[in-house]
Amino acid sequence: MEKNLRSFFRRSALNITLCIAFFAVVSFMIKAKVLNRYYANIINLVLIYIIAAVSLNLTCGYLGQLPLGHAGFMSIGAYTAAIITTRLSLPDIGPIPGKAILFFIATVAGGIVAMAAGVIIGLPALRLKGDYLAIITLAFGEIIRVLVQNIKITGGAMGMGGIGKYTTFGWGFFWTVMVVAFTFLLVNSRHGRAIKSVREDEIAAESVGINLTYYKIVAFAGAAFFAGVSGSLFAHHICYLEPGNFGYSMSIEMLVMVVLGGLGSISGSIISAAVLTIIPEVLQNFATWKMIIYSLLLVVVMIFKPSGLMGDYELSAARIIRKIFRKKEVAPKLPENYTEGGEADE
Repeated sequence: MEKNLRSFFRRSALNITLCIAFFAVVSFMIKAKVLNRYYANIINLVLIYIIAAVSLNLTCGYLGQLPLGHAGFMSIGAYTAAIITTRLSLPDIGPIPGKAILFFIATVAGGIVAMAAGVIIGLPALRLKGDYLAIITLAFGEIIRVLVQNIKITGGAMGMGGIGKYTTFGWGFFWTVMVVAFTFLLVNSRHGRAIKSVREDEIAAESVGINLTYYKIVAFAGAAFFAGVSGSLFAHHICYLEPGNFGYSMSIEMLVMVVLGGLGSISGSIISAAVLTIIPEVLQNFATWKMIIYSLLLVVVMIFKPSGLMGDYELSAARIIRKIFRKKEVAPKLPENYTEGGEADE
C-alpha cells in the first residue's frame, strides 16, 4: 500500500511538472509573438474540443452508453455563461480583475446548469439503451436548439452578440487539466470500476449490489458539467452565439473524436480532438476537397484501426521516461566452451 502511494505521488509530481512546463513554454511563445493570434486561437479551440471529447468519453467509453445530445449541454453552458458575463459586472478584487472573476463564475454556472439538465434528462433517458438512448438524447439536443431560437434573452434566431473574448490559453488549459484529472481519478477509483462494470454487464453489476441508476447519473452529470464548461469557453472564444452553432452535427463531431481516439482512452480523446481540429485548418488551401480528404482519413483509420487510435490504452509520461532511460540488460558472458547441456566442457 505504501509503495503504491509513493508511486502515485511520484507520477502525480511528474505530471504536474510537465503540465507547468508545457503551460510556461506555450504562454511564453504566445506572449513573445512566436505564435500569432491565428495559432493561439487554434490552440484555444483544440483545448475546448478536448474538454468536450474527454467528457463525452466518460459516458460513451466508460459507461458504455450512446448519447447524441452533447451539443445540447454545450449550448446550455454557452448561453448561461454568456448571459451572466453580458448582464453582470464585478469590481476588481486586489490584483484580480473583476472580469476574470466573473468569467470563472459564469463558466462554473454554465457547467452547473448543464449538469442539472443532464440529471433531468438522464433520469428517464438512461433507462433506455443503444439506439433508443441515442434518439432521445438527439431529440433533447434539438429541443434545446429550438428553445434557444425562440427565447428573447438568448437573442432568438438572430443570435447573441456582445460577448467578451475572455477565453485565453490559460483558461482553456486550466479547464482541460481539470477535466482530464477528474476523469482519470474517477475511472481509477472504486466508483470508476463500478461505472465500467455497468458497461460490461448491467445484470451482473446489479446482482452484486451496484446501483445502476446512481452510477449512470454520476457519469452522465459529470459529462454534462464539463460539456457546459466547454460551451462557455466556446462562447467566449467566438464572441457570438447562434442556435446553429450547436446543431446535431456538433454532437456527431464530438462522437467521432471519441470513437476515433478509442472508447475508454483519455489519451485517445486528447489526440483525436487535437488532430480533428487541426486537420481542417491545414486543409484550408484545398477548400474544394477538404471534407472529402477529411472523411477519407477517418474511413482509413477506422478500417485499419477499428478500436481507435489508442484503443483503451493510456499514455503515461512515467512509462515513456522509464523506457527512454532504462538500461539495456546485458546477457551474462558464457564460457567459450559452453554447451547446450548447460555445463562447460572439460
